[in-house]
Amino acid sequence: MRVHDAGYAVVTDLGRFAGPATGLSVNGALDQHAARTANHLVGNPAGAPLIELTISTLTIQLDRDALIAVSGAPASVEVDGVAAGMHTPVVVARGGTVRITVGDRGLRSYIAIRGSLDVPLLLGSCAPDTMIGFGLRLTPGTEVRELVSTPMPGNPFFGVPFFPPGDRPRPLDDEPSVPVTDGPDAHEFGDSARELFAQPYEVSPRSNHVGLRLSGPTPQRMSADEVLSRGVPVGAIEVPSRSELLVLHRGRGVTAGYPVLGVVTTVGLDVMAQVRPGQRVRFRRITSREASFLRLEQHVAEERFRRRCAEFLRLNGVPELDAPPPPASPTPGRPAEGVARSRSLSPTRPAPIHEGVLS
Repeated sequence: MRVHDAGYAVVTDLGRFAGPATGLSVNGALDQHAARTANHLVGNPAGAPLIELTISTLTIQLDRDALIAVSGAPASVEVDGVAAGMHTPVVVARGGTVRITVGDRGLRSYIAIRGSLDVPLLLGSCAPDTMIGFGLRLTPGTEVRELVSTPMPGNPFFGVPFFPPGDRPRPLDDEPSVPVTDGPDAHEFGDSARELFAQPYEVSPRSNHVGLRLSGPTPQRMSADEVLSRGVPVGAIEVPSRSELLVLHRGRGVTAGYPVLGVVTTVGLDVMAQVRPGQRVRFRRITSREASFLRLEQHVAEERFRRRCAEFLRLNGVPELDAPPPPASPTPGRPAEGVARSRSLSPTRPAPIHEGVLS
């Protein structure tokens, strides 16, 4: 694969789940649901490396026959100048040029290529980590080897590839409602903690993969005691000042020293990954039990979708990918061996279903 034009595009996966134990951020695709969906559409494992494109354009030329899929923020997709669809497998012949442009809603689109890409791994993940300078950002002229050539699909009944439309993508609301559970310091805010759910907050342009800054009336902490640095979960809603909230996302450091008022749920983090600067969001309070059920419901729906995608690929003559080799045992204290080349089915730990984990 050769990159001809690129705004901001990186190769990532679901995250470096071994990272937090060694002091590294988990990172990975910010919209985990969209990333898993794109991989399911082409028959990849959910955690296979794929491209995350942020509010820009990407033009690539493929050096093998390929099957690709685009999910996440609405985007225009063209193959050799001809419009193609999102949320469905798209056939690209060897030498074909693909152009994807993120539209005017949402922030991040995900491009999966069947069989994935050959990219460096650190602790079993290719997820970029800007804190240590690891990861692959795509720029004009970048070349990445595709690991699998996909034979031209063909439905036996139609004689041409036929993939029915996928499930309707999650709608991107103008003012999304984001589910939140109580944080460990919620009691220190007294009655003012309710203000978190009383009005919308506006996303600051200073937001990124580390966290989102939100402006608006903030609840005030009643205690004046110093907060010691400690482990904080992805999704923590911190109150660093009287006029701003900070929602930590997947690039956050593993420790922090601000009071944590609430925690955005796993499902809510996918929503936060798609909000643009200047857009407003509202928080909705739920219990930890309700948050777990939301994630379980999402997991069940994704598994049903994965099986349906696999069946339609089989009906179109697309063979299953080879089974992955058993994962190697980690070797603590030997960072030089932490970087390896990826395989087409590099094993990746799935996203946890439960809430409140530090990864």
